[in-house]
Amino acid sequence: MSRILSYMDILEAESVHIMREVAGEFERPVLLFSGGKDSAVMLHLARKAFAPATVPFPVMHVDTGHNFAEVLEFRDRVVAELGLRLYVADVQSYIDDGRLAERPDGTRNPLQTQPLLDAIAEHRFDAVFGGGRRDEEKARAKERIYSMRDEFGQWDPRNQRPELWNLYNGRHAPGGHVRVFPLSNWTELDVWNYIKRENVALPSIYFSHKREVFKRNGMWLAPGDWGQPQRDEAVEMRTVRYRTVGDMSCTGAVESEAATLAEVIAEIAASRITERGSSRADDKLSEAAMEDRKREGYF
Repeated sequence: MSRILSYMDILEAESVHIMREVAGEFERPVLLFSGGKDSAVMLHLARKAFAPATVPFPVMHVDTGHNFAEVLEFRDRVVAELGLRLYVADVQSYIDDGRLAERPDGTRNPLQTQPLLDAIAEHRFDAVFGGGRRDEEKARAKERIYSMRDEFGQWDPRNQRPELWNLYNGRHAPGGHVRVFPLSNWTELDVWNYIKRENVALPSIYFSHKREVFKRNGMWLAPGDWGQPQRDEAVEMRTVRYRTVGDMSCTGAVESEAATLAEVIAEIAASRITERGSSRADDKLSEAAMEDRKREGYF
């Protein structure tokens, strides 16, 4: 008997198809894995795409040095359990030897670009899986599933290829590479529904917990090695969770009582603000902050 595919089955099938296409077409793919929810879903999809074999490519994390401890612990545990090869591009080492300088605002997310591009060149990766989704931010909405990058790692939004009938063209010039976004057509709510359906493990900070935070520019930030509150910023104990994870200096928590997957899904379904709009200060540096960084070679 024929089986009627659900909406979630169709999204999964598209992502699995993309991953298999990349594995067959490229010589040295790598999957960006930060330990966040989108990269956890991507890794789960990769396992399904190539089962019963192991994932046929390594994973890589661009570590700012200001990551949440819970997320790093989760990343290392998953890598160990699955026997994956993990490459870490370390922003701190670039700062220590003078290749990069700390920003006045303390935010390190924009500093990830050069370590990422250097790691891609060093390991000769020709395809890089990223967890970007079109619903996150307007610059990401412009991007195709196969995003061509030149020999400098730069992206030209005016020079993209058509992707009719799920046909993807991965040809690229020597020295260039392709960023691949298997979750392009997913929404934040799709990701959470899939996590629930597939029982995908996540770091604990995605769920409600008590944490010391302070308010800066309308966002609840957690004090840490990246910096402390200023004199007019009082530290409070709040019940919060994180909708997205990244550098602690620019990733804000949201006040929430959602402690289970069902509660998180209900909360996201009722939200009218995107996850990056509500909790990522680095995207608010200018109207075109994300697009400017993507042109330079950012994720």
